[in-house]
Amino acid sequence: MFPAGDSDPAAAGRGETWGGKRRRKIMSRIDPKEVREIAQLGRLRLSEAEVDRLCGELGAILGYIEELKAVDTEGTEPMTHAVPFACPVRADEVGPMLSVDEALSNAPRREGGLFVVPRIVPGPGGGDM
Repeated sequence: MFPAGDSDPAAAGRGETWGGKRRRKIMSRIDPKEVREIAQLGRLRLSEAEVDRLCGELGAILGYIEELKAVDTEGTEPMTHAVPFACPVRADEVGPMLSVDEALSNAPRREGGLFVVPRIVPGPGGGDM
């Protein structure tokens, strides 16, 4: 499940080893209310035991990210992937453009020259549209 010598990343938040290093016990940076909100967004039903476990696991992940932020990367060339591979790119070229009517011809709903789509984030005041 984890590379040899590594244990569960969530263990980092419990003062256990990960990657052969002893991690200090840290307080969770995420509280149960936030876990429940995230679960609701993902349409997940979690038990209280799962909420508690995820608080620790997500807190450990955030702690590890903080450690990574502290790493000196000066002089390190950015990468697009962990393993080098050819990533051919094509030149941007201007091609024929569609008219507004052509672009919206298959739209299930439209208003003027725009697509109408369902709101996926609450609007002002937390309500729907």
